[in-house]
Amino acid sequence: MSAKHVQRVDRVVIRFAGDSGDGMQLTGDRFTAETAILGNDLSTLPNFPAEIRAPQGTLPGVSSFQLHFADHDVLTPGDAPDVLVAMNPAALRANLGDLPRGATIIANSDEFTKRNLAKVGYQTNPLEDDSLESWQVQAVPLTSITVDALAEFTELTRKDKERAKNMFALGLLSWMYNRPTDGTEAFLKAKFARKPEVLEANLAALHAGHAYGETTEAFAVTYQIDPAPMSSGTYRNITGNTAMAYGMVTAAHRAHRPLVLGSYPITPASDLLHVLSGLKRFGVTTIQAEDEIAGVGAALGAAFSGAIGLTTTSGPGLALKAETIGLGVSLELPLVVVDVQRGGPSTGLPTKTEQADLLQAMFGRNGESPVAVIAPSTPTDCFDIALEAVRIATTYRTPVIVLSDGYLANGSEPWQVPAIESLPDLHVDLATEPNAVDDKGDPTFHPYARDPGTLARPWAVPGTPGLEHRIGGIEKADVTGNISYDPTNHDHMVRMRQRKIDKIADSLPPLEVDDPTGDAKVLVLGWGSSYGPITAAVRQVRATGASVAQTHLRHLNPFPADLEKVLKAYDRVVVPEMNLGQLALLLRGKYLVDVQSHTSVRGLPFSTTELAGVIADHVEELQETS
Repeated sequence: MSAKHVQRVDRVVIRFAGDSGDGMQLTGDRFTAETAILGNDLSTLPNFPAEIRAPQGTLPGVSSFQLHFADHDVLTPGDAPDVLVAMNPAALRANLGDLPRGATIIANSDEFTKRNLAKVGYQTNPLEDDSLESWQVQAVPLTSITVDALAEFTELTRKDKERAKNMFALGLLSWMYNRPTDGTEAFLKAKFARKPEVLEANLAALHAGHAYGETTEAFAVTYQIDPAPMSSGTYRNITGNTAMAYGMVTAAHRAHRPLVLGSYPITPASDLLHVLSGLKRFGVTTIQAEDEIAGVGAALGAAFSGAIGLTTTSGPGLALKAETIGLGVSLELPLVVVDVQRGGPSTGLPTKTEQADLLQAMFGRNGESPVAVIAPSTPTDCFDIALEAVRIATTYRTPVIVLSDGYLANGSEPWQVPAIESLPDLHVDLATEPNAVDDKGDPTFHPYARDPGTLARPWAVPGTPGLEHRIGGIEKADVTGNISYDPTNHDHMVRMRQRKIDKIADSLPPLEVDDPTGDAKVLVLGWGSSYGPITAAVRQVRATGASVAQTHLRHLNPFPADLEKVLKAYDRVVVPEMNLGQLALLLRGKYLVDVQSHTSVRGLPFSTTELAGVIADHVEELQETS
């Protein structure tokens, strides 16, 4: 056998694809974990169907996991895979259009039977008819090799053995890209501790895949990707949902308040409930309510009792929570609502990403009902945005809506665990004694007396002597909190609640604008999860010699105080977003700036190439007209 060659590359994009029951998400997750251990920067994109189990071998049932890792900073999961692992014909057909010419295809040839080919419309076997001659195809009988490797496990059925083929594929790819398998072995030992025969079979399949790569003539090259330069510290791989959950627990501790989650399971937010339910030892109470309305009601009740009230949901659930969020506006209590956005309307695309809930978050309640709205930009930023949400909610006594999305929630990247001393102090003072006197000169409590700096009302925990007061959705009199139908008082209270939200802008840092040359005429402005694709696209355009400025919004209501000045400093403002132009609509209406909207509602994040082309066109158009 000829010696294997090691080729050093700076980056690679791998996509694992197969039936939703083939374990592609697990395979991708384990490969990602091992890659993170080696110190590569990375970004992932899980993509799976909404059905629990779509018909086997069909296009709707294809599940995939894409990983982009490199020896430099990574901003996106990659536009197109360099390597596709296709476990069946459906996986090949569903993903072939994304593969650039020359990319590698590792196909499980055992599954390319006439029946499976017919299910997805192949008249002939693409592994044999030269239709894939533009790609580097490695046809490997993954299923049969796995079964043969597990021949000694006589207590397992053939079907049981076939299930381990994803571990064989993982072993093979681990060999190809010099990934360790120690972490995966430890994971399997924990997962199948009570099923020793299944554990040994999966370990054997993993090792067999690794050995296959070493011994076969089919794979003559392995690839080496050096670690990315990172500041020293402790790192772990983390998804956006997990980062958000950890951030909420951390924020509650920094505020010295208990955390109470009232939630109803909904894709893609359910992992927040799963993670938080396992953190009870940190003072977290989780309530899986019977529906979305009950979940937000429990969270608002917890806020009234002095806890950090949290509810998690996606777009359809946010609609159901609207009335209770409006009650939170009226009661002026700290409530955090995390909306992990997905494709809509209605049930829409439960497992696909979108940024289309911005207007619902801003205006989706009856009456004048302003709330703070913020959005994370990366999976790791979900941790920081959770602390920011709690800061705003407790400081200004208001509901805060956090607009994450499916791309951030399920995607992962390396996260540097922060030092405790670097975290903000979110301590909040509760009302402890009466703050006024009545007509008789006796101490009394005015629940709507306001802090002159923030306009926040006191946070009074029920049961505190002397702090008895009314709550409810009927309009309250200014200061006293008595029920009031007075028109002038209502006008005052509506304007006061809006002024309080506007006040948040005073606490925000200046908007960061990345304009290296200082002479850019085009500003690209984004929000939320578009940060990675926009930043990568801006870098591509700059690499051609063009000048482009970039800024990104985390605070969407209120906007940063200097946003208008920034917008009007450029000849053209381009706003890419995964909706039909919702932020663009708000910017045009508020600042009278004719921003140029670029939109996509495909259920997938923007591609870097697409955005780079759009930005370059705007730069060129301005140059031609100047």
